[in-house]
Amino acid sequence: MSFPSRQLRTSPAFWIASGGGSGLAPVASGTFGSLAALLPWLLLRELPPWAYLLAVLVVFALGVWAAQRVIETMREEDPGVVVIDEFIGLWLTLFLAPPGWLWVLAGFLVFRLFDIWKPWPVRWADRQLKGGFGTMVDDALAGLYGFLCLQGLAWLLA
Repeated sequence: MSFPSRQLRTSPAFWIASGGGSGLAPVASGTFGSLAALLPWLLLRELPPWAYLLAVLVVFALGVWAAQRVIETMREEDPGVVVIDEFIGLWLTLFLAPPGWLWVLAGFLVFRLFDIWKPWPVRWADRQLKGGFGTMVDDALAGLYGFLCLQGLAWLLA
């Protein structure tokens, strides 16, 4: 992973794209970004569903902008430091999750599975869509898979 310049590290776009700096982890930045996403999720989960989804949409749009700025500045497609996409993916996975830390752990694990495995159309989006939008979309799709998996598991266990 190339390290972002000092000038980039002082920009708001960098701090948004890097998930408050969690993307600077020297290894497994996506996993660290997903772990960092749990902190704001603790506030998100208290919102009504429409406000939760609106917040996810707003952060998605900010993420597209911020990721695009970092990609252009670093001249690297989907640099490891960009982890705001992990925030969106995990938040989508945990949308309407049943209460309890076992469900949070299950959601975290299924999101990471789909983000790494990249089943269709996640892999297609990862390969075909570029820039900030492409960076965000593949993790949003992995998050939707995670959501369906977690909700299906909750339904089976109900």
